[in-house]
Amino acid sequence: MIQRFTDIFEVPDLRKRVLFTLGAVAVYRLGAGIPIPGINGDAIRAIFEAQKNSLLGFLNIFSGGALGRFSIFSMGVMPYINASIIMSLLQGAHVLPYLDRLHKEGELGRRKLNSLTRYLTLFLAAFQSFGLTIAVTKMPSPGGIPVVSNPTWGFYMMTVLTLTAGTIFIMWLGEQMTENGIGNGISLLIFAGIVERIPSAVYNEISLVRMEEKGLITELFLLAALILVIMSVVWVETAQRKIPVQYAKRVVGRKMYGGASSYLPLKVDQSGVIAVIFAVSLLTVPMTVVTFAPQAPWAAKMMEFWSRGNWMYQLVYALLVIFFCYFYNSVSINPTDLADNMKKSGGFVPGIRPGEPTGKYIEWVLERITLGGALFVAAIAVLPDYLRRQLNVGFFFGGTSLLIVVGVALDTMGQLEAHLIMRHYEGFLKKGRIQQRWFNVGSQ
Repeated sequence: MIQRFTDIFEVPDLRKRVLFTLGAVAVYRLGAGIPIPGINGDAIRAIFEAQKNSLLGFLNIFSGGALGRFSIFSMGVMPYINASIIMSLLQGAHVLPYLDRLHKEGELGRRKLNSLTRYLTLFLAAFQSFGLTIAVTKMPSPGGIPVVSNPTWGFYMMTVLTLTAGTIFIMWLGEQMTENGIGNGISLLIFAGIVERIPSAVYNEISLVRMEEKGLITELFLLAALILVIMSVVWVETAQRKIPVQYAKRVVGRKMYGGASSYLPLKVDQSGVIAVIFAVSLLTVPMTVVTFAPQAPWAAKMMEFWSRGNWMYQLVYALLVIFFCYFYNSVSINPTDLADNMKKSGGFVPGIRPGEPTGKYIEWVLERITLGGALFVAAIAVLPDYLRRQLNVGFFFGGTSLLIVVGVALDTMGQLEAHLIMRHYEGFLKKGRIQQRWFNVGSQ
């Protein structure tokens, strides 16, 4: 395994991509530690310490601790993700014919859609930054110390401008990482923010055992549960349903072509961590509304209702994860187009007529395997968080964090391995590539 990682730095192009990714992550972590001028650091840390088990604390984890420091990157990538969700929903619902035309124009249309997403990100970042700035100036700290001693209009303008610029810079940095680095840039930035806090959380757990505030048996049980959850996430993330495809024989001139057997791979969890990130991002919308009047009675009730320990929050979160799993599949996979392409190339599913019946069969299989994958992801996102709160353990035992960390790690390793094999190197595993498991779904 060590030799496989050293092979990465023997390929000039791959080495350049890896170093660029690491440098971009370092820039992101540096910016996450630069606070906004005029903010009382002790007061803001006290607020987030009191809210660590709420949605506000969870958003702090997503920002890599930048929100808890109220740094220039406090908004993180949430405005960009919200803009991407809105654009995807508009395209999927066919609300605006203009977006449908752009979607069908190929590379040029994709660039225009990306530009529209960036403009929408700018608007959302400015709106959310303004709400967050108001909330910080009005939010009382546990010690009674004001977070901002003298909130003037100059402070509001400077803070909103800084937070908005920070979000746009993170969006640009993530896009550069996707194009010139390894893996998905936005996902890697979220990944870096979560992983950055794991060492301190592990140290805190060890300290609790040393002070005998927690038993060693309890910690061993949590470690076993953590390993079990990671194994189950890897097990589902790599699972596939392979639909057999047979190609008919064709005679061209004096040669015979076709007759080969292949398969159509459909992942059980096609969306990966996208569904989880989208669900968490959408849950921040009520939080944004609350920020404009944090001391109002209705805002306090909403905060209490929207806390992570509330069963309604958990139910809405699980339903959103399931919805986005199906929504991502509907956007990324078109069974009708797959069936038409198979028919044009002479392929067919044994026992299924080509054309429309094949498209319906693919859709039938896709709906059923997606249900299993979506229910699993929703359960992993909710149940370990409940266990974490009951046993008062570190954040990294949370299911959402684990789904993101494991999913992004698998995707990044898969891309690294693809680059190595393309250049005649071996993969990370001795027996070849990181394999996707597959299983059968009963015929229709």
